Amino acid sequence: MNDAAIPPGVTTAEARALQQRLADRVVLRNDTGSIAWVAGIDVHYPEKQRAHAVATLFSYPDLVFTAVAQADLPVTFPYVPGLLSFREAPAAVAAVERLPHRPGLLLCDGQGYAHPRRFGLACHLGVWLDIPAIGAAKSRLIGESDGPPDEAGAQAPLLDGGEVIGAVVRTKAGVKPLYVSAGHRIDLAAAVRLTLACCRGYRLPEPNRWAHRLAGGGRAPAGVTVVDATQC
Repeated sequence: MNDAAIPPGVTTAEARALQQRLADRVVLRNDTGSIAWVAGIDVHYPEKQRAHAVATLFSYPDLVFTAVAQADLPVTFPYVPGLLSFREAPAAVAAVERLPHRPGLLLCDGQGYAHPRRFGLACHLGVWLDIPAIGAAKSRLIGESDGPPDEAGAQAPLLDGGEVIGAVVRTKAGVKPLYVSAGHRIDLAAAVRLTLACCRGYRLPEPNRWAHRLAGGGRAPAGVTVVDATQC
């Protein structure tokens, strides 16, 4: 069994201990190599006790939407701030593993290093799958920042106790910024650069925007390969 996998029946105390242990496995240097495929991941809960994960696959750098894979799994862990990966990661991993190509980068709608134990969802997925990963969250979990100017591409450091744990990034003028942090096998500068490179005029990077849209019940465009949850 992969030692980053979620053990059955894990308690909240055990989950925090596992995060602290696995945080030592996170690589915070740029180790992406040449990226041909980028995946986005989002998890919704159409039923209270089931997680519906959607992983999108885009070619890079041209960002052609190529495939989407879905997975439905029972929810086995409660909602606890700071322990989101124990609720979402099993379904997210199942969806990513069903994509027709292994992504060279994973964009997560959640935190990476910008986490109390420096092991958010993007770190957990990155270590579990051994894929470079970025946390591109819509809201802040920890840290303080003055915020970036209101122009696309602007950024400001996100600090926790004097340590830079991420960046507050304006992906589009006039919209709320994203909280970007390294997840695994990437540094913060590359995480910000690649997040912006995956944006096409919207707040969210394209892989995440489509993952969020499809997880909420939307339909994939014509020509996109769909691996349905019923095939999982």
